[in-house]
Amino acid sequence: MKTIIILLIIGALAGLLGALCGVGGGIVMVPAFVLALGMEQKQAVATSMAAIVVTALFASANNMRAEGLIQWRYVLIVSISAALCAWFGSDLMKSLSNPVLNRIFAVVMIAMGLRMLWK
Repeated sequence: MKTIIILLIIGALAGLLGALCGVGGGIVMVPAFVLALGMEQKQAVATSMAAIVVTALFASANNMRAEGLIQWRYVLIVSISAALCAWFGSDLMKSLSNPVLNRIFAVVMIAMGLRMLWK
């Protein structure tokens, strides 16, 4: 029961922040899965990616109700590029150790946070 409550809280935070900030929820889910549920980094990343599919579909369906909010031409172009790179990136993720993935994730989060604070 405790795990279900933790998962519900993680999902609520990821969905809300994902919808508000466009972060996809991984910023919340990956560290929460690791810290609150004790998942290894690889498992947290893979689980987060699968959950983000559902989250993105629901948020996109709701955003489509506002005409002109989604730039569909951009979606097409970035989706093709992202999908191809995600396929190869998931293979790379499987070949890296959990500590290396933890460090990569931490550096990316810090760099993005600092850039957003000063831009």
